[in-house]
Amino acid sequence: MGRMRIAVAQITTGADVQKNLKLVAERTAEAAEQGAEVIVFPEAAQRAFGNPLGEIAEPLNGPFARRVEEIAEEHGVVVVVGMFTPGQPSEEGRDRVANTLLISDGEQLTLGYEKIHLYDAFGFQESKTVQPGEDPLTARIGGATVGFATCYDVRFPQLFQHYARQGAAVTILPASWQSGPGKIAQWKTLVTARALDSTQFIIACGQALPAGTDPEELAPAPTGVGHSLVVSPTGQILAEAGEGPELLVVDIDPSDVEEARQKIPVLENARPMG
Repeated sequence: MGRMRIAVAQITTGADVQKNLKLVAERTAEAAEQGAEVIVFPEAAQRAFGNPLGEIAEPLNGPFARRVEEIAEEHGVVVVVGMFTPGQPSEEGRDRVANTLLISDGEQLTLGYEKIHLYDAFGFQESKTVQPGEDPLTARIGGATVGFATCYDVRFPQLFQHYARQGAAVTILPASWQSGPGKIAQWKTLVTARALDSTQFIIACGQALPAGTDPEELAPAPTGVGHSLVVSPTGQILAEAGEGPELLVVDIDPSDVEEARQKIPVLENARPMG
C-alpha cells in the first residue's frame, strides 16, 4: 500500500448541469496535472440543492455519469462526484431521487453510493424528495480500501467505524453543508471526530460558500460553506480550504492507519452496549 495523491475540488455548482460538468472537467484536468490519482467533488455537484432534482436525475449509465467517466478515463484518475439518480416514490406517492455518489475511473470502476442518513434537521427535510440508501460501500482504490459517506452521514460514527472494521484506511465524504450559526465549527469538529473514532483518513469535500452569502445565516437549502478538510487518523488537519472555490492536493499514506490503530486502539477497545 503506497502513498496516494488526492485532490479535493471545492466548487460552487448551480442549476445548469452542463456548466457543472464543465467545472468537473476543468478541476479534474488541473488536479491531474498536479499528479492527483483521485479527485473528489462535493455532494450535489450535478445540480445544487434549492433547485428541482427529479428532472435531472439519471441512472449511473446516463449522460451525466458517462461524461464523468470520459473525464476520468481521459486523465487516468478516479473521480468521485455527487449526483442524483432516480428513486422509488414515497408511500404517499411523491416522486423521489437518490442522493448518489458516482465513483468512476472510466474503465473498470463504476460504483454508486446512496446517502444513508437523510438531512432532516435545521429546518430542512431532505426525506421529502430523497429516498435513503440502505448499503454502505467500500472500494479498492490505489491498493487501499476506501469507504464512502455523504454530508449528514458525518453525524453517525457507526458508519465510519463500520468502514474501519471492513479494513478502510480512508473514507471519502462529499458534502453540501448548510450555513447557519456555528455550523462551520460543527463541520470541522465532526470531520475530525470521525477520523479519530475510526482511526482513518477522512477526505471531506464541501461545496464552496456561494458568493454574497453569510455562512452564519441559516440558508433555506444546504448550498455549502466551504472548509473542505483532509484529516489524518490521529485527528491532524492536513489541509483545509477557505470559503471560496479552491483545489487542495494532498499526499496521504494509508499505511499510517496501522500505526494509528496501534497507538489509539479505540476499535479494538470498544465494548458492546446493552
